[in-house]
Amino acid sequence: MARKPALSVESLMALGQEKLAQIVLDEAAASAPFRKRVNAALASLKGPDAVAKLIDRRLGALERAQSLISWEKEKAFVADLQATVDTIVKELAPVDVFAAVNRLLRFLGTQQDVLERTPDSGGRVGNLYWEAAESAHGLLERLKPVERAQVAEWLTAALESDDYSLFLRVALALAPLLSDPQRKDWEAALAKAGGDLAAPIEVRQALAEAGGDMDTVMALEARLPPWRQNPMRLAERLLAAGRHEDALRWIRTEDKPNRLIVATAAEVMAGVQLRRASHPDKIRLEAKILDAMKDRAAAQALRWRGFEATLDAGLLRDYINKLDDFQEFDELDRAFAVVAASKDPYTALDFFIRWPRHDLAASLVLARRSEWKGAYYDVLSDAALALEESFPLAATLLYRVLLDDILGRGVSAAYGHGARYLARLTALAPRIETWPGMDNHTTYALRLRKDHGRKASFWSQVVPG
Repeated sequence: MARKPALSVESLMALGQEKLAQIVLDEAAASAPFRKRVNAALASLKGPDAVAKLIDRRLGALERAQSLISWEKEKAFVADLQATVDTIVKELAPVDVFAAVNRLLRFLGTQQDVLERTPDSGGRVGNLYWEAAESAHGLLERLKPVERAQVAEWLTAALESDDYSLFLRVALALAPLLSDPQRKDWEAALAKAGGDLAAPIEVRQALAEAGGDMDTVMALEARLPPWRQNPMRLAERLLAAGRHEDALRWIRTEDKPNRLIVATAAEVMAGVQLRRASHPDKIRLEAKILDAMKDRAAAQALRWRGFEATLDAGLLRDYINKLDDFQEFDELDRAFAVVAASKDPYTALDFFIRWPRHDLAASLVLARRSEWKGAYYDVLSDAALALEESFPLAATLLYRVLLDDILGRGVSAAYGHGARYLARLTALAPRIETWPGMDNHTTYALRLRKDHGRKASFWSQVVPG
Protein backbone atom coordinates (compact mmCIF):
# COMPACT_ATOMS: atom_id res chain seq x y z
CA MET A 1 0.00 0.00 0.00
CA ALA A 2 1.42 3.37 -1.04
CA ARG A 3 2.43 5.63 1.84
CA LYS A 4 0.57 8.93 2.08
CA PRO A 5 2.85 11.93 1.46
CA ALA A 6 3.56 13.95 4.62
CA LEU A 7 2.13 17.46 4.73
CA SER A 8 4.69 20.09 5.64
CA VAL A 9 5.62 23.61 4.64
CA GLU A 10 8.45 22.24 2.52
CA SER A 11 6.32 19.66 0.68
CA LEU A 12 3.59 22.20 -0.03
CA MET A 13 6.05 24.82 -1.27
CA ALA A 14 7.26 22.26 -3.79
CA LEU A 15 3.83 22.42 -5.45
CA GLY A 16 4.51 25.92 -6.69
CA GLN A 17 2.63 29.17 -6.09
CA GLU A 18 0.05 28.76 -8.85
CA LYS A 19 -1.06 25.26 -7.82
CA LEU A 20 -1.18 26.22 -4.14
CA ALA A 21 -3.26 29.29 -4.97
CA GLN A 22 -5.73 27.17 -6.93
CA ILE A 23 -6.06 24.68 -4.03
CA VAL A 24 -6.70 27.59 -1.64
CA LEU A 25 -9.34 29.04 -3.98
CA ASP A 26 -11.10 25.69 -4.30
CA GLU A 27 -11.20 25.16 -0.54
CA ALA A 28 -12.29 28.76 0.11
CA ALA A 29 -15.21 28.29 -2.26
CA ALA A 30 -16.29 25.16 -0.35
CA SER A 31 -15.66 26.31 3.23
CA ALA A 32 -16.87 29.63 4.65
CA PRO A 33 -14.59 29.46 7.75
CA PHE A 34 -11.56 28.76 5.56
CA ARG A 35 -12.56 31.62 3.25
CA LYS A 36 -12.65 33.98 6.23
CA ARG A 37 -9.20 32.83 7.28
CA VAL A 38 -7.86 33.48 3.78
CA ASN A 39 -9.47 36.93 3.68
CA ALA A 40 -7.82 37.73 7.01
CA ALA A 41 -4.44 36.60 5.69
CA LEU A 42 -4.89 38.83 2.65
CA ALA A 43 -5.92 41.73 4.87
CA SER A 44 -2.72 41.29 6.89
CA LEU A 45 -0.77 42.33 3.80
CA LYS A 46 -2.25 45.80 4.31
CA GLY A 47 -1.17 45.92 7.96
CA PRO A 48 -2.65 45.18 11.39
CA ASP A 49 -5.37 47.82 11.08
CA ALA A 50 -6.93 46.01 8.14
CA VAL A 51 -6.99 42.69 10.02
CA ALA A 52 -8.39 44.37 13.14
CA LYS A 53 -11.11 46.02 11.08
CA LEU A 54 -12.08 42.67 9.57
CA ILE A 55 -12.26 41.06 13.03
CA ASP A 56 -14.26 43.97 14.41
CA ARG A 57 -16.89 43.47 11.71
CA ARG A 58 -17.24 39.80 12.65
CA LEU A 59 -17.39 40.53 16.37
CA GLY A 60 -19.95 43.26 15.80
CA ALA A 61 -22.16 40.86 13.84
CA LEU A 62 -21.76 38.25 16.58
CA GLU A 63 -22.72 40.74 19.29
CA ARG A 64 -25.80 41.94 17.40
CA ALA A 65 -27.09 38.51 16.37
CA GLN A 66 -30.29 37.31 18.03
CA SER A 67 -31.50 34.41 15.88
CA LEU A 68 -31.43 30.91 17.35
CA ILE A 69 -28.97 28.38 15.94
CA SER A 70 -30.57 24.99 15.29
CA TRP A 71 -28.62 21.83 16.06
CA GLU A 72 -28.34 21.12 12.32
CA LYS A 73 -26.40 24.37 11.85
CA GLU A 74 -24.41 24.19 15.08
CA LYS A 75 -21.36 22.47 13.56
CA ALA A 76 -20.98 25.14 10.88
CA PHE A 77 -21.55 27.86 13.47
CA VAL A 78 -18.80 26.46 15.70
CA ALA A 79 -16.45 26.33 12.71
CA ASP A 80 -17.23 29.99 12.03
CA LEU A 81 -16.46 30.92 15.65
CA GLN A 82 -13.20 28.97 15.44
CA ALA A 83 -12.27 30.88 12.29
CA THR A 84 -12.71 34.14 14.21
CA VAL A 85 -10.46 32.92 17.03
CA ASP A 86 -7.86 31.68 14.54
CA THR A 87 -7.86 35.04 12.80
CA ILE A 88 -7.23 36.80 16.11
CA VAL A 89 -4.50 34.44 17.30
CA LYS A 90 -2.80 33.52 14.03
CA GLU A 91 -3.24 36.61 11.84
CA LEU A 92 -3.57 39.64 14.11
CA ALA A 93 -1.38 38.58 17.05
CA PRO A 94 1.85 38.24 15.00
CA VAL A 95 1.56 41.85 13.83
CA ASP A 96 -0.16 43.53 16.83
CA VAL A 97 -0.43 41.37 19.93
CA PHE A 98 -2.09 44.06 22.08
CA ALA A 99 -4.85 44.52 19.51
CA ALA A 100 -5.23 40.73 19.39
CA VAL A 101 -5.64 40.49 23.18
CA ASN A 102 -8.30 43.21 23.10
CA ARG A 103 -10.24 41.38 20.38
CA LEU A 104 -9.88 38.05 22.15
CA LEU A 105 -11.32 39.52 25.35
CA ARG A 106 -14.15 41.01 23.34
CA PHE A 107 -14.82 37.60 21.79
CA LEU A 108 -14.89 35.93 25.22
CA GLY A 109 -17.51 38.45 26.28
CA THR A 110 -19.94 37.06 23.69
CA GLN A 111 -20.20 33.59 25.28
CA GLN A 112 -23.37 34.12 27.30
CA ASP A 113 -25.36 35.50 24.35
CA VAL A 114 -24.03 32.78 22.06
CA LEU A 115 -24.93 29.98 24.48
CA GLU A 116 -28.44 31.38 24.80
CA ARG A 117 -28.82 31.00 21.03
CA THR A 118 -27.38 27.50 20.62
CA PRO A 119 -28.36 24.10 22.04
CA ASP A 120 -24.66 23.13 22.57
CA SER A 121 -25.75 19.64 23.59
CA GLY A 122 -22.26 18.28 23.01
CA GLY A 123 -20.47 21.15 24.71
CA ARG A 124 -18.62 22.18 21.55
CA VAL A 125 -19.42 25.87 21.88
CA GLY A 126 -18.44 25.98 25.54
CA ASN A 127 -15.21 24.11 24.82
CA LEU A 128 -14.33 26.52 22.03
CA TYR A 129 -14.66 29.51 24.36
CA TRP A 130 -12.67 27.72 27.04
CA GLU A 131 -9.85 26.98 24.59
CA ALA A 132 -9.95 30.58 23.37
CA ALA A 133 -9.41 31.75 26.95
CA GLU A 134 -6.50 29.29 27.21
CA SER A 135 -4.87 30.81 24.12
CA ALA A 136 -4.67 34.17 25.88
CA HIS A 137 -1.72 33.03 28.01
CA GLY A 138 0.75 32.95 25.13
CA LEU A 139 -0.42 36.37 23.95
CA LEU A 140 -0.16 37.96 27.41
CA GLU A 141 3.49 36.90 27.67
CA ARG A 142 4.29 38.95 24.56
CA LEU A 143 2.69 42.19 25.78
CA LYS A 144 4.69 45.19 26.94
CA PRO A 145 4.48 45.93 30.69
CA VAL A 146 2.28 48.97 30.15
CA GLU A 147 -0.07 46.92 27.96
CA ARG A 148 -0.39 44.24 30.64
CA ALA A 149 -1.41 46.93 33.12
CA GLN A 150 -4.12 48.10 30.73
CA VAL A 151 -5.44 44.55 30.34
CA ALA A 152 -5.53 44.21 34.13
CA GLU A 153 -7.55 47.41 34.40
CA TRP A 154 -10.07 46.13 31.86
CA LEU A 155 -10.35 42.75 33.59
CA THR A 156 -11.15 44.38 36.93
CA ALA A 157 -14.62 45.30 35.73
CA ALA A 158 -15.10 42.15 33.64
CA LEU A 159 -14.52 39.86 36.64
CA GLU A 160 -17.59 41.24 38.43
CA SER A 161 -19.93 39.52 35.96
CA ASP A 162 -17.81 36.59 34.82
CA ASP A 163 -20.47 33.85 34.92
CA TYR A 164 -18.39 31.33 32.95
CA SER A 165 -14.98 32.09 34.55
CA LEU A 166 -13.39 32.89 31.19
CA PHE A 167 -12.02 36.24 32.30
CA LEU A 168 -10.91 34.65 35.57
CA ARG A 169 -8.81 32.22 33.54
CA VAL A 170 -7.19 35.10 31.66
CA ALA A 171 -6.64 37.07 34.87
CA LEU A 172 -4.96 34.13 36.60
CA ALA A 173 -2.58 33.81 33.65
CA LEU A 174 -1.83 37.55 33.77
CA ALA A 175 -1.13 37.84 37.52
CA PRO A 176 2.39 36.31 37.61
CA LEU A 177 3.44 38.34 34.55
CA LEU A 178 3.03 41.71 36.28
CA SER A 179 5.75 43.67 38.04
CA ASP A 180 5.61 44.17 41.82
CA PRO A 181 4.15 47.71 41.54
CA GLN A 182 1.59 46.53 38.98
CA ARG A 183 0.52 43.64 41.21
CA LYS A 184 0.02 46.00 44.15
CA ASP A 185 -2.01 48.43 42.05
CA TRP A 186 -4.21 45.65 40.68
CA GLU A 187 -4.69 44.09 44.10
CA ALA A 188 -5.91 47.43 45.45
CA ALA A 189 -8.28 47.90 42.51
CA LEU A 190 -9.71 44.39 42.90
CA ALA A 191 -10.15 44.80 46.66
CA LYS A 192 -12.08 48.01 46.09
CA ALA A 193 -14.21 46.86 43.16
CA GLY A 194 -14.66 43.15 43.84
CA GLY A 195 -15.40 43.08 47.55
CA ASP A 196 -16.27 39.52 48.51
CA LEU A 197 -16.92 38.29 44.97
CA ALA A 198 -15.18 34.96 44.42
CA ALA A 199 -13.44 35.68 41.10
CA PRO A 200 -11.65 38.87 42.23
CA ILE A 201 -10.58 37.11 45.44
CA GLU A 202 -9.05 34.25 43.45
CA VAL A 203 -7.12 36.73 41.31
CA ARG A 204 -5.91 38.50 44.44
CA GLN A 205 -4.69 35.11 45.67
CA ALA A 206 -2.73 34.65 42.45
CA LEU A 207 -1.22 38.12 42.84
CA ALA A 208 -0.21 37.40 46.44
CA GLU A 209 1.28 34.04 45.49
CA ALA A 210 3.28 35.63 42.68
CA GLY A 211 4.75 37.97 45.30
CA GLY A 212 5.48 35.10 47.70
CA ASP A 213 2.85 36.23 50.24
CA MET A 214 1.26 32.92 51.19
CA ASP A 215 -0.25 34.35 54.39
CA THR A 216 -2.46 36.59 52.27
CA VAL A 217 -3.31 33.64 50.02
CA MET A 218 -4.59 31.71 53.05
CA ALA A 219 -6.50 34.68 54.45
CA LEU A 220 -8.25 35.20 51.12
CA GLU A 221 -9.12 31.49 50.82
CA ALA A 222 -11.06 31.76 54.08
CA ARG A 223 -13.11 34.60 52.56
CA LEU A 224 -14.28 32.52 49.61
CA PRO A 225 -17.76 30.97 49.79
CA PRO A 226 -17.63 27.32 50.93
CA TRP A 227 -18.51 25.93 47.51
CA ARG A 228 -15.59 27.85 45.97
CA GLN A 229 -12.96 26.96 48.55
CA ASN A 230 -10.42 24.37 47.49
CA PRO A 231 -8.26 23.32 50.44
CA MET A 232 -6.51 20.69 48.35
CA ARG A 233 -5.40 23.19 45.71
CA LEU A 234 -4.23 25.58 48.43
CA ALA A 235 -2.34 22.80 50.20
CA GLU A 236 -0.51 22.01 46.95
CA ARG A 237 0.52 25.65 46.63
CA LEU A 238 1.66 25.81 50.25
CA LEU A 239 3.68 22.61 49.84
CA ALA A 240 5.40 24.06 46.78
CA ALA A 241 6.21 27.17 48.83
CA GLY A 242 7.73 25.08 51.63
CA ARG A 243 4.94 25.90 54.09
CA HIS A 244 4.51 22.30 55.20
CA GLU A 245 2.61 22.81 58.47
CA ASP A 246 0.16 25.19 56.81
CA ALA A 247 -0.24 22.76 53.91
CA LEU A 248 -1.05 19.95 56.36
CA ARG A 249 -3.60 22.10 58.16
CA TRP A 250 -5.41 22.98 54.94
CA ILE A 251 -5.41 19.46 53.48
CA ARG A 252 -7.06 18.31 56.70
CA THR A 253 -9.75 20.99 56.56
CA GLU A 254 -13.17 19.51 57.21
CA ASP A 255 -15.43 19.04 54.20
CA LYS A 256 -18.21 21.58 53.83
CA PRO A 257 -21.69 20.11 53.16
CA ASN A 258 -22.03 21.74 49.77
CA ARG A 259 -18.54 21.10 48.48
CA LEU A 260 -18.11 18.97 45.36
CA ILE A 261 -17.51 15.28 45.99
CA VAL A 262 -15.95 13.05 43.33
CA ALA A 263 -17.23 9.50 42.93
CA THR A 264 -16.95 6.69 40.41
CA ALA A 265 -20.00 5.37 38.57
CA ALA A 266 -19.73 2.11 40.51
CA GLU A 267 -19.69 3.98 43.83
CA VAL A 268 -22.79 5.95 42.91
CA MET A 269 -24.66 2.84 41.75
CA ALA A 270 -23.67 1.01 44.94
CA GLY A 271 -25.03 3.86 47.05
CA VAL A 272 -21.72 4.26 48.88
CA GLN A 273 -21.67 7.21 51.32
CA LEU A 274 -18.74 9.35 50.21
CA ARG A 275 -16.70 12.12 51.77
CA ARG A 276 -14.12 14.09 49.91
CA ALA A 277 -11.57 13.26 52.63
CA SER A 278 -11.40 9.69 51.28
CA HIS A 279 -10.57 10.77 47.74
CA PRO A 280 -7.25 9.17 46.72
CA ASP A 281 -5.75 12.39 45.37
CA LYS A 282 -6.32 14.13 48.69
CA ILE A 283 -4.82 11.23 50.64
CA ARG A 284 -1.86 11.14 48.26
CA LEU A 285 -1.18 14.84 48.75
CA GLU A 286 -1.44 14.63 52.54
CA ALA A 287 1.05 11.75 52.54
CA LYS A 288 3.39 13.77 50.33
CA ILE A 289 3.21 16.64 52.81
CA LEU A 290 3.99 14.28 55.68
CA ASP A 291 6.99 12.96 53.73
CA ALA A 292 8.20 16.53 53.29
CA MET A 293 7.90 16.96 57.06
CA LYS A 294 10.10 13.84 57.53
CA ASP A 295 7.21 11.93 59.15
CA ARG A 296 7.57 8.78 57.06
CA ALA A 297 5.69 6.52 59.47
CA ALA A 298 2.60 8.75 59.45
CA ALA A 299 2.74 9.07 55.66
CA GLN A 300 2.88 5.31 55.20
CA ALA A 301 0.11 4.68 57.71
CA LEU A 302 -2.08 7.19 55.87
CA ARG A 303 -1.39 5.58 52.50
CA TRP A 304 -2.34 2.16 53.88
CA ARG A 305 -5.55 3.43 55.50
CA GLY A 306 -6.40 5.24 52.30
CA PHE A 307 -5.83 2.11 50.25
CA GLU A 308 -8.02 0.06 52.60
CA ALA A 309 -10.81 2.65 52.26
CA THR A 310 -10.61 3.18 48.50
CA LEU A 311 -8.76 0.20 46.96
CA ASP A 312 -6.91 2.79 44.88
CA ALA A 313 -4.02 1.17 43.02
CA GLY A 314 -2.02 4.41 42.96
CA LEU A 315 -2.05 4.65 46.74
CA LEU A 316 -0.88 1.05 47.06
CA ARG A 317 1.94 1.64 44.59
CA ASP A 318 3.01 4.74 46.53
CA TYR A 319 2.95 2.67 49.72
CA ILE A 320 4.96 -0.19 48.19
CA ASN A 321 7.54 2.19 46.69
CA LYS A 322 8.23 3.68 50.13
CA LEU A 323 8.80 0.31 51.86
CA ASP A 324 12.17 -0.93 53.02
CA ASP A 325 13.90 -3.64 50.99
CA PHE A 326 12.32 -7.13 50.96
CA GLN A 327 9.01 -6.00 52.51
CA GLU A 328 7.19 -5.69 49.20
CA PHE A 329 5.96 -9.28 48.75
CA ASP A 330 4.45 -9.71 52.21
CA GLU A 331 2.74 -6.33 52.01
CA LEU A 332 1.35 -7.07 48.55
CA ASP A 333 -0.15 -10.32 49.82
CA ARG A 334 -1.75 -8.39 52.68
CA ALA A 335 -3.09 -5.79 50.25
CA PHE A 336 -4.55 -8.39 47.89
CA ALA A 337 -6.31 -10.05 50.83
CA VAL A 338 -7.90 -6.70 51.68
CA VAL A 339 -9.13 -6.35 48.10
CA ALA A 340 -10.55 -9.87 47.95
CA ALA A 341 -12.49 -9.32 51.18
CA SER A 342 -13.88 -5.92 50.17
CA LYS A 343 -17.60 -5.29 50.56
CA ASP A 344 -17.52 -3.66 47.12
CA PRO A 345 -16.84 -6.51 44.65
CA TYR A 346 -16.87 -4.21 41.63
CA THR A 347 -14.08 -1.97 42.87
CA ALA A 348 -12.19 -5.10 43.93
CA LEU A 349 -12.59 -6.67 40.50
CA ASP A 350 -11.54 -3.48 38.76
CA PHE A 351 -8.45 -3.31 40.99
CA PHE A 352 -7.32 -6.85 40.16
CA ILE A 353 -7.90 -6.31 36.43
CA ARG A 354 -5.91 -3.08 36.34
CA TRP A 355 -3.06 -4.08 38.69
CA PRO A 356 -2.99 -6.60 36.90
CA ARG A 357 -3.61 -9.87 38.76
CA HIS A 358 -6.01 -11.67 36.47
CA ASP A 359 -5.71 -14.91 38.43
CA LEU A 360 -7.06 -13.17 41.54
CA ALA A 361 -9.71 -11.42 39.45
CA ALA A 362 -10.92 -14.78 38.11
CA SER A 363 -11.00 -16.25 41.61
CA LEU A 364 -13.04 -13.27 42.81
CA VAL A 365 -15.52 -13.64 39.93
CA LEU A 366 -16.16 -17.28 40.74
CA ALA A 367 -16.14 -16.91 44.53
CA ARG A 368 -18.72 -14.12 44.47
CA ARG A 369 -20.74 -15.26 41.48
CA SER A 370 -24.10 -14.53 43.12
CA GLU A 371 -23.26 -10.85 43.69
CA TRP A 372 -22.67 -9.65 40.13
CA LYS A 373 -25.25 -7.39 38.49
CA GLY A 374 -25.31 -6.47 34.82
CA ALA A 375 -26.00 -2.82 35.58
CA TYR A 376 -22.26 -2.51 36.34
CA TYR A 377 -21.49 -3.17 32.68
CA ASP A 378 -18.54 -0.77 32.56
CA VAL A 379 -16.59 -2.85 35.08
CA LEU A 380 -17.87 -6.28 34.08
CA SER A 381 -17.41 -5.94 30.31
CA ASP A 382 -13.80 -4.75 30.70
CA ALA A 383 -13.09 -7.58 33.14
CA ALA A 384 -14.66 -10.22 30.89
CA LEU A 385 -12.56 -9.09 27.94
CA ALA A 386 -9.37 -9.14 30.03
CA LEU A 387 -10.09 -12.62 31.39
CA GLU A 388 -11.01 -14.27 28.08
CA GLU A 389 -7.53 -15.50 27.16
CA SER A 390 -6.46 -17.21 30.38
CA PHE A 391 -9.66 -17.61 32.39
CA PRO A 392 -12.52 -18.42 30.00
CA LEU A 393 -14.84 -19.75 32.72
CA ALA A 394 -14.71 -16.50 34.70
CA ALA A 395 -15.15 -14.49 31.50
CA THR A 396 -18.14 -16.65 30.59
CA LEU A 397 -19.79 -16.03 33.94
CA LEU A 398 -19.47 -12.26 33.49
CA TYR A 399 -20.72 -12.30 29.90
CA ARG A 400 -23.76 -14.30 31.04
CA VAL A 401 -24.48 -11.77 33.79
CA LEU A 402 -24.35 -8.95 31.24
CA LEU A 403 -26.49 -10.75 28.66
CA ASP A 404 -29.08 -11.93 31.20
CA ASP A 405 -29.44 -8.37 32.47
CA ILE A 406 -30.01 -6.93 29.00
CA LEU A 407 -32.60 -9.54 28.03
CA GLY A 408 -34.20 -9.71 31.46
CA ARG A 409 -34.88 -5.98 31.46
CA GLY A 410 -35.67 -5.85 27.75
CA VAL A 411 -33.14 -3.10 27.03
CA SER A 412 -33.60 -3.00 23.27
CA ALA A 413 -30.99 -0.26 22.82
CA ALA A 414 -28.38 -2.70 24.18
CA TYR A 415 -29.39 -5.71 22.09
CA GLY A 416 -26.39 -5.17 19.83
CA HIS A 417 -24.10 -5.51 22.84
CA GLY A 418 -26.05 -8.56 23.95
CA ALA A 419 -25.57 -10.22 20.57
CA ARG A 420 -21.82 -9.63 20.83
CA TYR A 421 -21.79 -11.12 24.33
CA LEU A 422 -23.54 -14.23 23.04
CA ALA A 423 -20.97 -14.49 20.25
CA ARG A 424 -18.15 -14.35 22.81
CA LEU A 425 -19.87 -17.03 24.91
CA THR A 426 -20.11 -19.28 21.86
CA ALA A 427 -16.42 -18.74 21.09
CA LEU A 428 -15.30 -19.40 24.68
CA ALA A 429 -17.37 -22.57 25.23
CA PRO A 430 -15.02 -25.06 23.46
CA ARG A 431 -12.16 -23.96 25.72
CA ILE A 432 -14.02 -24.86 28.94
CA GLU A 433 -13.73 -28.50 30.02
CA THR A 434 -15.81 -28.42 33.21
CA TRP A 435 -18.64 -26.15 34.31
CA PRO A 436 -18.66 -26.20 38.15
CA GLY A 437 -21.94 -24.77 39.40
CA MET A 438 -22.94 -23.60 35.89
CA ASP A 439 -24.93 -24.91 32.95
CA ASN A 440 -22.81 -25.73 29.93
CA HIS A 441 -23.14 -23.48 26.90
CA THR A 442 -25.63 -25.68 25.05
CA THR A 443 -28.00 -25.76 28.02
CA TYR A 444 -27.57 -22.02 28.58
CA ALA A 445 -28.28 -21.21 24.93
CA LEU A 446 -31.43 -23.35 24.97
CA ARG A 447 -32.65 -21.53 28.07
CA LEU A 448 -32.09 -18.19 26.36
CA ARG A 449 -34.29 -19.34 23.47
CA LYS A 450 -36.96 -20.56 25.83
CA ASP A 451 -37.05 -17.45 28.02
CA HIS A 452 -36.46 -14.75 25.38
CA GLY A 453 -37.38 -16.36 22.07
CA ARG A 454 -39.94 -13.64 21.29
CA LYS A 455 -37.38 -10.82 21.41
CA ALA A 456 -37.03 -10.77 17.64
CA SER A 457 -35.06 -7.52 17.58
CA PHE A 458 -32.38 -9.25 19.66
CA TRP A 459 -32.22 -12.51 17.71
CA SER A 460 -32.08 -10.64 14.42
CA GLN A 461 -28.68 -9.30 15.50
CA VAL A 462 -27.29 -12.68 16.55
CA VAL A 463 -24.88 -14.16 14.00
CA PRO A 464 -25.63 -17.89 13.56
CA GLY A 465 -22.78 -19.96 14.99
